[in-house]
Amino acid sequence: MSEAHNLDDARPRPQPPRAAELAAHLAARMCHDFISPASAIVSGLDLLDDPTAQDMREEAMSLIASSARKLADILSFTRVAFGASATAETFDPRVLEDLTRGIFGHMRAELDWQVTPSAVSKPVARALLNMAQLGGAALPTGGMARVRAVEDAGSITIAIEAEGPKARLRPEALEGLRGEGLSQGLHGQWVQAYYLYLIVTDAGGRVYADAIDGKVTFAATIPNR
Repeated sequence: MSEAHNLDDARPRPQPPRAAELAAHLAARMCHDFISPASAIVSGLDLLDDPTAQDMREEAMSLIASSARKLADILSFTRVAFGASATAETFDPRVLEDLTRGIFGHMRAELDWQVTPSAVSKPVARALLNMAQLGGAALPTGGMARVRAVEDAGSITIAIEAEGPKARLRPEALEGLRGEGLSQGLHGQWVQAYYLYLIVTDAGGRVYADAIDGKVTFAATIPNR
């Protein structure tokens, strides 16, 4: 069954959040991503300090190391996808690929990265990272997320195809991509999609989503300036 989503329809929409509320939801989303590896590091340190668990020292060190890598990967990705990322206004897609592969290393989905422009603007970079992460999140049991981006006449077209046995597009993510406030569901699932909508539309672009059995597609066209 095909379920195409026109993100510009005229249905009544929930009101979008105020700036402070949006900032709170984004902060909560980021904290949710950080808390799991941070808590695992603390658990590993607790094992090292426990005199009755010295036989688990190797496991504790392994837990600390893997969780620290995960936390570092998420922080590096988040700095560009959600943050100001210092003063950089253009990005090398090879750097963006490294950041994306870092977080996909902690997902069940695989990544196929085919981005042809030699440099992209900050809005394009943010959109590309967020769309790629949404593609990976659409594959909770695994699959392939194909990331494509091409430049034509000063604009970048991005297409993310997430294909797997249980590929899905949550209703709250669709609301966010339409620029709607959340009606029901999880704020963490909605806020990234809404943030993506703001990135794309503020840059003068458009975003689109489509879902069929086993496949979710995200697409956007953004001026590369």
